[in-house]
Amino acid sequence: MLIGFGLIGAGRIGQLHADNIVANPRAKLVTVSDAFAEPAEALAAKTGAEVSSVEEMLRRDDVQAVFVASSTDTHADFIEAGARAGKAVFCEKPVDMDAERIRSCLKVVEEFGQPLMIGFNRRFDPNFAALQRRLSEGEIGEVEIVTIQSRDPSPPPVSYIERSGGLFRDMMIHDLDMARFLLGEEPVSIYATGSALVDPAIGEAGDVDTAIAVLKTASGKVCQISNSRRATYGYDQRIEVHGSKGMLRAGNIHETTVEVATSAGFRADPVQHFFLERYMNAYRDELNAFIDVVEKGVVPAPNGYDGLMAQALADAATESLKTGVPVHL
Repeated sequence: MLIGFGLIGAGRIGQLHADNIVANPRAKLVTVSDAFAEPAEALAAKTGAEVSSVEEMLRRDDVQAVFVASSTDTHADFIEAGARAGKAVFCEKPVDMDAERIRSCLKVVEEFGQPLMIGFNRRFDPNFAALQRRLSEGEIGEVEIVTIQSRDPSPPPVSYIERSGGLFRDMMIHDLDMARFLLGEEPVSIYATGSALVDPAIGEAGDVDTAIAVLKTASGKVCQISNSRRATYGYDQRIEVHGSKGMLRAGNIHETTVEVATSAGFRADPVQHFFLERYMNAYRDELNAFIDVVEKGVVPAPNGYDGLMAQALADAATESLKTGVPVHL
C-alpha cells in the first residue's frame, strides 16, 4: 500500500518535498495546502494532487502522514494538529523559535502517541551518514575533535535576515544538530562569536554573517563550527572528525569529478553552488526514512527531542554572542 501524504506549504522547500513524494514508489501525494491559493493550485496541478484546507487534509482517511513545510511560526500548531488527528508528522526545522513552545508541542505529540520526525536533512547526506556510521563502528577510536565547516555562497536578503531568528537559529542550527549526531554525547557548554563582514546591513539588522562556535561535552570532546554567508567558490560543506586512532573526513561535492592538469598545476571543477543540489540525495533518503517510520514503525530520527536540543544550542550560541562568554547548558 502506498503511504498517502498531505503537504502543508507549497513554497520552495514544499515543492522539493512534493517532487520527491511523487517520484517515490512507496508514496502518493494526496493533497496540498497553502496559506495562498495560487502556489497550492500550481503545485497540485503539477503533481496530480488535490488542493484542500489543512482541516480537510487531516480528516482524510487516505492521508496517513503529513509533511509540514510552511512558515516557521506555524510549525508547532500544525504538528499538534497532525498528532491529534492521528497522523505521522514530518516537519521542517525548526519546530519553533521558542524552546518553551517546542516543549509544549512535544507534550502534545507524546500524549497522542504519533511519530514526529524533524527535517535535519544533513544527517541523511550519503557521505555524512557513512562517516557517522563508521565513527559509531569505532573505526577511529574515541572522538576527540569534530570540525564542521558550513558556508553559503551568498547571504539571503536582509528582509529574510530580519525574521530568521539570526544566523545561529537559521543557519548554524543544522551544524549544531550535526555536532550532536557526531559527538555521541550532549554538549555542556558553548561559546560563540561573530561579525558582520559580508553585508553591513546584516549587522544593522542585529545579526552576524560570519561566525564560529565551540562546543564541549562533559567528557572533554570538543566541536568547532565555522559559518559564513559568503563563500566565493561555492557551497562549502565539510566535516572532519579526529579520534584516538585516526581521522574521518567528508569533503565537498564538485560539479564533476574532472580535473585538468597544466603547467600551472591541477584544477578541479567548482563545488556545487546551491543547497538543493548539494543535498538532493539527502532529501530523498530522508523521505525514505520517514516512510519507514510510517510503514514499518521505525523510531523516527531525528525526532522532536533532537529539534528541541538543536534549538536550545542555537539559543545558547545567540546568548554567548551577546555576552561574550561561554554558556553552560
